[in-house]
Amino acid sequence: MSSELRRRFAEEARAERPDLALLCLLVAAEADPGLDEAGMDAVQIELDELAGQLPFRPGGPRSWALALGELLGARLGFHGVPGDYQRLESSLLHEVMRRRRGLPILLSVVWLEVARRAGAPVYGVALPGHFVVGFGAPEEQVLADPFGAGRVLSGADAELLVVGATGAPLEGSMLRPADPVEIVLRILNNVRAWAAARPEHSDVSLWAVELSLLLPSHPARLRYERAQLLVRRGEFVSGAVELEAYAEVLGAVDDAAAELVRGQARAARAMMN
Repeated sequence: MSSELRRRFAEEARAERPDLALLCLLVAAEADPGLDEAGMDAVQIELDELAGQLPFRPGGPRSWALALGELLGARLGFHGVPGDYQRLESSLLHEVMRRRRGLPILLSVVWLEVARRAGAPVYGVALPGHFVVGFGAPEEQVLADPFGAGRVLSGADAELLVVGATGAPLEGSMLRPADPVEIVLRILNNVRAWAAARPEHSDVSLWAVELSLLLPSHPARLRYERAQLLVRRGEFVSGAVELEAYAEVLGAVDDAAAELVRGQARAARAMMN
């Protein structure tokens, strides 16, 4: 990604009301150099057009959920299958729009962006292991599963999703709305997980970590992960510098751990000889 696109990504992530679709498209542009400004605009226009196909204010939360499922799932065929977890395209919004297939969180982004444009009371719900969308206030919340073509979930359905992913019961705190930056960080986590299982794609791991670090809220340990990636890619000096910087931060809370990281930095510098 060009420095200008990364600047836009960082700026949009810090906006008062971040544009979720734009952030997802900027992530996609990192993976696909062929995705230019015109391509990103085309996706935004398509989302607008889809919103225009929804009924005008169909009713309460359940009516909105059913209307979205009818349009996006039943009529247009947006859904997911297990094989989608093996494809990087499943985490790229422009490819999900083209293929009408993707991971639960990217399909949920499509639902969110179409519903939001139509005026629905909609938000993402980051259930452990399976992202869904919610409609309405907490006391009347209706959940839908875009991966399942927009199937409306009962309480028991949601419980099964969580138990299946974690082995633990569903808790009320899991049903809170996820903000756009949380959603983008989770998408980037998925990209990192995909690349971690494929060492030949360390370039993908690196850009996913670097974009995560541009978000206003991210785990500090990502700096350590970036340093390790740089060393693994043969960028020993850059990796050592990053390790030393992380050790300084870590030293404020854990001297022993910081010294281990400094040792890794010395080892990285030694690889140059």
